[in-house]
Amino acid sequence: MVYCGIMSATTMKLSIKTKKLLEKRRNYPKEPLEYVVTRLLEYHAENAILTKDEIKDVQQGLEDIKSGRVYTTEQLNKELGL
Repeated sequence: MVYCGIMSATTMKLSIKTKKLLEKRRNYPKEPLEYVVTRLLEYHAENAILTKDEIKDVQQGLEDIKSGRVYTTEQLNKELGL
């Protein structure tokens, strides 16, 4: 991660709870919270992308729902005698 260049400043209102959560994620005691937020956003962006297999599984699940190839919890419990 490289931080350089001209930055504009803005104020962000955080609850005390959120600020404490961010502070717990610092890599070192005086790491700026901006770095923490940037790192978390970058991590999320990298890990939020579904793989082709995951997309295929979701599509199959949606097709199963549309075709009625699913059971409610109640139906499954009744069928299993629970």
